[in-house]
Amino acid sequence: MVSKRSIHNSFCRLKSYLWNICTSLMSVDTVKRFDRIIAILIQLQSKRVVKAKELADRFQVSLRTIYRDIRTLENCGVPIVGESGLGYSIMEGYRLPPIMFTREEASSFLAAEKLMQKFTDKSLGAYHKSAMFKVKSVLRGREKDWISALETQVLIDPAQKLFNEKCPNALEVLFESIAEKKQVFLRYSSLREEKPSERNIEPVGIFHENNYWYVLGYCHIRKDYRQFRTDRILQIQRTQQLFTLEHGTLDMYRNKSDTASRTKVRIRVDKDVARYISGGRERYGFISETKHGNQIEMTFMSRDVQNEFPRWYLMFGDFAEIIEPPRLKQRVLELLRKSEKKLTE
Repeated sequence: MVSKRSIHNSFCRLKSYLWNICTSLMSVDTVKRFDRIIAILIQLQSKRVVKAKELADRFQVSLRTIYRDIRTLENCGVPIVGESGLGYSIMEGYRLPPIMFTREEASSFLAAEKLMQKFTDKSLGAYHKSAMFKVKSVLRGREKDWISALETQVLIDPAQKLFNEKCPNALEVLFESIAEKKQVFLRYSSLREEKPSERNIEPVGIFHENNYWYVLGYCHIRKDYRQFRTDRILQIQRTQQLFTLEHGTLDMYRNKSDTASRTKVRIRVDKDVARYISGGRERYGFISETKHGNQIEMTFMSRDVQNEFPRWYLMFGDFAEIIEPPRLKQRVLELLRKSEKKLTE
């Protein structure tokens, strides 16, 4: 463990060293280096191990520059441990006093707080609220006034229901499952099944897309990876069963699903209507568009021309036409006939 006195001494040396550099040279590059070294120190304290390339990519400098900045921190008494091929870490127990936040950074905390209140489950929202009290406690007086003036004037209202009311802690359980590599039990309601299903899954990752939260995990019933929407989870429970497989990254599985079998779709939409659907078309596999007189021709690579795409198309179908494939036209006609029958019964 590092003593409080050694931490205080290294902090004083660091401040003195960087301040002397800045006051002696006072160039833009020197000030940038001052900010970068402080930011590197903060990042080293935020993770157990930080790679040099990770730092170089973040600050858009060379690895050589990062090595020099690390040596500067070491010369100031910061106990940095470097392991070849792994990265850098700070000796256990070393923590500098809190660094003051700018008002712009404080504003970003406010935005994050509003998002956490509306876009996470009840338990994680409560944890974040507690964390925000700690962050606000180290703000200077004028930053606190800045936050107070803004917080009642910022409102975020999600368009969709993100979680089932019976599962107020879904994200908390899923986060815990991923970190501890333990399976979770789900009672899940799928659009394609009449009755809810019960299954054990090994969560790989969680992502937010098209206004919904999803968990991607290995399903022991399907013996394959599946996506589950959190608002359709009727029940979630922790289990003591460990993962049976070693899973890759979330991006790896999502990229794999993106290259799965897709169908090329081309439609033409009246120009005045096309702009109103441009915001959500990526969800349905939008690729490109070209102008044709008063119409916009759009090309998609659709994952589902049986249900998802045709139902979306019906929202604006009276202002559009289908060029290909023929089976999409047939499916839209089927849905229209069913609707007509319902309306005339």
